[in-house]
Amino acid sequence: MTRRIQVGAVPVGGGAPVSIQSMCNTATEDVEATVQQIRRLEQAGCDIVRVAVPTEEAARAIPAIKRGIRIPLVADIHFDYKLALLCIDGGVDKIRINPGNIGSKERVRAVADGCRERGIPIRVGVNGGSLEKDILRKYGGVTAEALAESALGHVRLLEDCGFGDICISVKCSRVPVNLAAYELLHERVDYPLHLGVTEAGTPEMGVLKSAIGIGGLLCRGIGDTLRVSLTADPVEEVTAAKKILQAAGIRRTEPDLIACPTCGRTQYDMLPIAREVERRLKDCHKPITVAVMGCVVNGPGEAAAADVGIAGGRGEGLLFAKGKILRKVPQEQLVDELFREIEKL
Repeated sequence: MTRRIQVGAVPVGGGAPVSIQSMCNTATEDVEATVQQIRRLEQAGCDIVRVAVPTEEAARAIPAIKRGIRIPLVADIHFDYKLALLCIDGGVDKIRINPGNIGSKERVRAVADGCRERGIPIRVGVNGGSLEKDILRKYGGVTAEALAESALGHVRLLEDCGFGDICISVKCSRVPVNLAAYELLHERVDYPLHLGVTEAGTPEMGVLKSAIGIGGLLCRGIGDTLRVSLTADPVEEVTAAKKILQAAGIRRTEPDLIACPTCGRTQYDMLPIAREVERRLKDCHKPITVAVMGCVVNGPGEAAAADVGIAGGRGEGLLFAKGKILRKVPQEQLVDELFREIEKL
């Protein structure tokens, strides 16, 4: 089990629930736009949010942003340690930084000391595109070993300052490399790990890459917090993250729809019915399993774990719950009857 850090009111690691993160794409100094976006993310289910801090103006906006939101705020800092110090003074809940790119040991110590005094954790974030030249030469490019070595080198800079309130990420756009890098870190350290596949792309492919790269690790018990990085509205990142957590069996907050792929035994037009059930389930917020099966021969049996489900036949179908048949229903009433049972749950 990893050690635990505290990001505002949200615990990360040490057996705490896996938390969902996203990042604003607004100009941070535009407080109104940033707060509005964060409130949308909060409503979607985001647990922790990050903002870019490339300028002093952005750093000085942190207190005003904090006053307008409910979830913890992370400042993303590159190169300028003074921006980190401003954010620390402004009450930020976490700093994301690479200690190796902000200069001297004195600067690293200044950030570490400031965070220690305020109880603020630091995420060491390494990406495939940010690896040091000597490491790239050593490994011949971006490899899992290169990512892990870079991250651990940055961690040692903080440890040398007596700072251990650390979270680590090693993101790469190549999923197999990404997986292997996190596995290496999981073997070597007990710091909490922030999962993600960087530059995953637009939602169509980006969600698939993230489901494999993040979900595969979660299913092995690796990972304490995550961000699904998509070229899209940040709210879509949160929606995708919730689905990944649900598919991995880690966090169930919404219905899980299971449906068979159909075969030659299917005697009704199942596809539009399955789509209609999926559409109507968007308004349901119960952690239940709902099944839409293609035939009455083995549908209830195959979906015995479902809380409720339907299986079609010629002109009529079966409504069942936990593998037990409740009643026969005319085909045109199947969906309505299904949702009457869902309302009872």
